[in-house]
Amino acid sequence: MDPALNAYVVSHGTPPDEIQQALITETAALGGASSMQIAPEQGAFMTMLTRLLGVTRAIEVGTFTGYSALCIARGLADDGELVCCDISEEWTSIGRRHWKAAGIDDKIDLRIGPALETLAAMPSTPPFDLGFIDADKTNYAGYYEEFLRIIRPGGVILVDNVLWSGRVLEPDEADGSAIAAFNDLVRDDERVDAVMLPIADGLSMLRVR
Repeated sequence: MDPALNAYVVSHGTPPDEIQQALITETAALGGASSMQIAPEQGAFMTMLTRLLGVTRAIEVGTFTGYSALCIARGLADDGELVCCDISEEWTSIGRRHWKAAGIDDKIDLRIGPALETLAAMPSTPPFDLGFIDADKTNYAGYYEEFLRIIRPGGVILVDNVLWSGRVLEPDEADGSAIAAFNDLVRDDERVDAVMLPIADGLSMLRVR
């Protein structure tokens, strides 16, 4: 999207509040790694979707500095819970501080370790209502399979970076090839209904049948 039009889109949605903006600013100071943070408009969409679905249990793979977790947790039901899977104590410690400032830290269960191992150890009941994948791209298919096991029928899976800055059209490295293959897998998978949204770097929304 043209930068000016993108700025217009962002300015006409619910803007980041003071805590969210503080997290954006602190993450930006990390330099190149800050590109792993989801866009503000995507965060606003995820909060709204979580509320609309009446989500009680959510799970995400790839927490980074915690912006997506903050957005999902804010949309949860009063008794809701979000399980976050990540491998970095350093980056998630940034998120912990902002979750506490936002008053939603008691809703977040952060689990540090390889996400595929964390997911494999989870029982299928009680199921989750919502899942978000935003981690290492070569394991997207593996995370997806585990989510299909633990997310209820009618639940939703969100998958980030499915456009990979347009390089999915001609993938030239491992991550791009993995995302392109994952997109084809989802397109042909009769276990879900799928729509790919041109939000930020592409966000697929999958409804478990």
